Formats: sequence, C-alpha cells, structure tokens
Amino acid sequence: MKVIEIFKNVYKVNGKLATRNLAVGRKVYDEELIQEGGKEYRLWNPYRSKLAAAILKGLRHMYIMPGSKVLYLGAATGTTCSHVSDIIGESGALYCVEISERNMRQLLELCDARHNMFPILQDARLVEKYKDDVGTVDILYQDVSSRDQLAIFNINSAQLKPGGIAYVVIKSQSISTAMKPEVIYRDFINAISRRFEVLEKINIMPYDRMHLFLVLRKK
Repeated sequence: MKVIEIFKNVYKVNGKLATRNLAVGRKVYDEELIQEGGKEYRLWNPYRSKLAAAILKGLRHMYIMPGSKVLYLGAATGTTCSHVSDIIGESGALYCVEISERNMRQLLELCDARHNMFPILQDARLVEKYKDDVGTVDILYQDVSSRDQLAIFNINSAQLKPGGIAYVVIKSQSISTAMKPEVIYRDFINAISRRFEVLEKINIMPYDRMHLFLVLRKK
C-alpha cells in the first residue's frame, strides 16, 4: 500500500485523499478506515467536504497544520471538522460554530471522542456570544448557507490574527439565485480586498456546483 504525505497530516493512500485518524477505530460518516504501518487512515470524501474538494483541485496554500487554532463557521454534523481535527492533532484547537440544534446533537457526540474540538451552538452572526471563549485564531474557516455570508465573514474575521489565513466557501445560490455566480464572487472579493490578500480562488467542480473556494491572508 502506498502512503504519501501531501501536506502535514494529509495523505494520499493508494491515490485517495485521507487523514490519519485521531480517534482510532471510530468513523464519522461513511468513510473507509485503512490500516497501514501501525497507523489508521480515514479516506476523505471530496463530495462530502469542500476542503477535500479544494485539495484535489490543486490547493497550494495549506496552513491548517498540527497545533493550529481554528474557528470553523458552519460545522454542521462535523464531516470536514473531523478531518481538520485529525490534521491539527492533540495540540490544536477547533472551535465549531453551528446554529442547528439537530446538527449539534451529532456534533456533540463527535466532540466527545475528539478532545481538540469545542462545540458552540450559536448563530455565527452573533460573534459577541462566543468571541471571548474563542479568542484570537490562526485559521478562520467559513462554510455557511446564508444570504449575508459577507457580513458573517466580516464580523468573525476580527478573531483572526494579523497574517492569519481564512478559507471561505462562497455559496452563490444562498446569496442570490438572480445574480450570476461570477458577479457574486467578484463583489465578495472586492468587499474584502482592503483587509485581505487573495491567495487562491478555486472552482471546486465537479464536487460542488456554483461554489467558489477562497484562500485569504489577513493584512
């Protein structure tokens, strides 16, 4: 079996994307677990995770790494969060903001098994409710289905340290079905350009339609 580390704690196992399992023996969704060399890897499905899709579409700037402190907006049931948890390891911290109580019930079970994950049941628009608990972070990851994605990003980016990295999934159809996606992407980027440098813009087709994956650095 061929295992290649492509980023720190991110692998290709027989050509398929994977992370090393922080909670050995436990699955999070329907992913396959693979044993090799005394280690356990979890295959990472790009149709279930936009970060995985971005990596497979050529992501170059991977700043999520062991020890990273991450604020994750739109954690849902924790599919992508679980892989971020694998990557940052025991020395990292992942703050998972989710508005849905139904999703939170499943996310809580996941956090019980992964001690670097901290669940926050809250509206990401109300950052004042959790900012003191979270503090300053190295990474901001946003994947929310809302018309006001830009406003959510703006208020939460105050938690990001200078020079910190933001990964933002712009969901065009959540913002407007009447506007062309390219216009929505352009307007979003223009609105944040004074405060953020755009490092990458990744179209994640065929894994997701009408989404743009941005990698930004805070100035």
